[in-house]
Amino acid sequence: MILKNLTRKTVLATDLKIPTSVLDQTLGLLKKSQPRSLLLKTRFGIHTFGLKEDIDVAILDKDFKIVKLKESLKPNSLFFWNPKYSLVIELPKETLKKTKTSLGCLLELKML
Repeated sequence: MILKNLTRKTVLATDLKIPTSVLDQTLGLLKKSQPRSLLLKTRFGIHTFGLKEDIDVAILDKDFKIVKLKESLKPNSLFFWNPKYSLVIELPKETLKKTKTSLGCLLELKML
């Protein structure tokens, strides 16, 4: 899937994956040697235990508007947000900076 920032007219990811099993979601980016972008549904928070590189994280509302961001979340960290939001995008580090993505930006998913 392709993830676009409609507000900035940029592309955040061309390889976005939505995990299809509990195991895929639990392991997230740990299963891949090359980081991919993931769309997760969780209200609790995320961890980066076992990751080797920083990641960027965007929390979205139901309309795919960004309500919280974390750039360069370090390995072996926890990240929490308001549990009323359940859509989480994990991206390779510096993606948010390169695409000028910020709070309030509207994102869109497109099939390849």
